[in-house]
Amino acid sequence: MKLIIFNRIISINIKFQPKNGENTRATYTLKEDGTVHVLNETWSDGKRGSIDGTAYKADPNSDEAKFKVKFYVPPFLPIIPVVGNYWVLFIDDDYQYALIGEPSRKYLWILCRQTHLDEEIYNQLVQRAKDEGYDVSKLHKTPQSDPPPEGEGPKDTKGIWWIKSIFGR
Repeated sequence: MKLIIFNRIISINIKFQPKNGENTRATYTLKEDGTVHVLNETWSDGKRGSIDGTAYKADPNSDEAKFKVKFYVPPFLPIIPVVGNYWVLFIDDDYQYALIGEPSRKYLWILCRQTHLDEEIYNQLVQRAKDEGYDVSKLHKTPQSDPPPEGEGPKDTKGIWWIKSIFGR
C-alpha cells in the first residue's frame, strides 16, 4: 500500500470544513482493491477534526484522473453517504504538488507534499485554475506550521466541527 500525504495550501472556502482550519492535510493510501482510503484532517482552535472516505475512478475504463470520493457523515456517527467529484486538473511529474477541482467549479484545492509552495509555482497553479474557469478571487490560503502537528492529539473534536459547519461557523 502506498501512502501519500498532501498539505492543503489553498482552497475555495468550503462550507463543510472549519473556516479557521490550520494544517489541513489529506492522506491517501492505495488499497488492494484499487480504491484509495482518504483521511482528511484539520486543526481548529487547537483541536483536530478528521473524516475518512474512499476514492475510486469515476470511469474505470478512462485514463482521465477523475475520481469520486465517498464520505460518510456526520464524522462522529457515519451513516449518511456523501459522494463528490475529485478531478486532478494538474499534478507535477514528481507528484509534489497538485491542482484539484470538480465540474461545477465551486471547489478547488492546491495541494503540496511540503507545508509551503514556491511562489512562482503557486502563481502558475492559480493561473491554471483561472484558465479552467474557477473564480480565483475566492481562494483562501490555509495556514501551515512547519513541522505540521503529528497524530490525533489529545483534543480530537470527534467531528463536532462538521455540525458547526452546517451553521456557517
